[in-house]
Amino acid sequence: MVTVLYFARLREALGMGSEQIALPATVRDLEGLRALLVARGSVWEQELAPSKPVRAAVNLAMAHGDTQIADGDEIAFFPPVTGG
Repeated sequence: MVTVLYFARLREALGMGSEQIALPATVRDLEGLRALLVARGSVWEQELAPSKPVRAAVNLAMAHGDTQIADGDEIAFFPPVTGG
């Protein structure tokens, strides 16, 4: 199981701040997890689509699509922060 956290607009759009997910054997990296979430369809597909600007962290470290994930990890998805 991994813990997935959603922040800012993602938390609002998805209607949850966190969830526990049992990783299928085929999901070994962040890109695979994102694809798994997108496959849920509807708002998941809209908010986490590859074309959407979404950042991620694995165990509090900024991560990219090829970052390996494993049981026990904490993964956070959040929109990029802009200042003004």
